[in-house]
Amino acid sequence: MDDDVLALSSAQRPDRRVSQTNNFLLQNLSAQDFALLQPHLESVRIEVGEVIARTGDSIESICFFEGAVAGILDSLDQEHRFAIGLVGQEGFVGWPLLLGSRLWPHDVVMRAEEAEAWRLPAPALLQAVSTSASLQATLLRFTNVFMIQMSRTIISSLAHTVERRMARWILLYHDRVQTDEIAMTHEEFRLMLGVRRSSVTDALRRLMDERAVLTTRGKIIVLDRSKLVELSGATYGSAESEYRRLIINRPD
Repeated sequence: MDDDVLALSSAQRPDRRVSQTNNFLLQNLSAQDFALLQPHLESVRIEVGEVIARTGDSIESICFFEGAVAGILDSLDQEHRFAIGLVGQEGFVGWPLLLGSRLWPHDVVMRAEEAEAWRLPAPALLQAVSTSASLQATLLRFTNVFMIQMSRTIISSLAHTVERRMARWILLYHDRVQTDEIAMTHEEFRLMLGVRRSSVTDALRRLMDERAVLTTRGKIIVLDRSKLVELSGATYGSAESEYRRLIINRPD
């Protein structure tokens, strides 16, 4: 992972980080804001394929990821689900609580690799943000970053070929895993791209011809990240830049 995107070395993280967590968002809270959450945080292990949230269910808790790829999925019906964004150790899921909703608007499913997360009960979150305007602002800034990622997903779907869209999704995964080898199946690509399996195969072949990736059974190996960035064009980088501006170098 490149350290100019989401993979931030310890030297790049500000002194105000809190050392008890690997979640970048929690690390960038003030000690006072983290203290409001810390007593209520519960460590949980999430397996690949585990459903973290279902559309329409009550939001009982939120999750800050220690290292994960959580797929945010929207549905047209029971048989047609599509990926609209990803969240990893840069953030959390459950932000609708901050926007006045108590129901999950999307499915959230763990992808690529198992991970640990900090689970925070919804009442504890709402109490904490009612106490601290700075905590609420930080969490809402992340919500804004995710909305930018989601809007770029829409633009990519409308403007780009399948292989260019695939390059962007691989980058989003690559930002959130620990190695260049990513567990990604044809079914996951189908959810992200909304195309047939044959189109997924053709797009992967073209990325291999570009020497951007190598594929093995159920895995993608990133060979040339710069080539993936080039193929993704302007649909990749905006949300990542805003994350650095709003969270890492936040305008206090």
